[in-house]
Amino acid sequence: MKDVGNRLFKAEKKNPADRADQATLASRAIIEQEAAARVKKTARLKQMRLEKEAEEAANPVVPTKKGKAQKRK
Repeated sequence: MKDVGNRLFKAEKKNPADRADQATLASRAIIEQEAAARVKKTARLKQMRLEKEAEEAANPVVPTKKGKAQKRK
């Protein structure tokens, strides 16, 4: 039988490869979240742009003709 008492109070040494794997998984998860947020934002902005262009096409703005400014005396 192994001495269980010593193992209860001493932390087991972790494999450095396991820690690296955890860090890699965490960083990949963060990168994926940021990429998903970027795609969502891009789609929202594109939709807004298309709506604005459609609105402008339906209601064209006619430029007004401006006269000469009067000089002050």
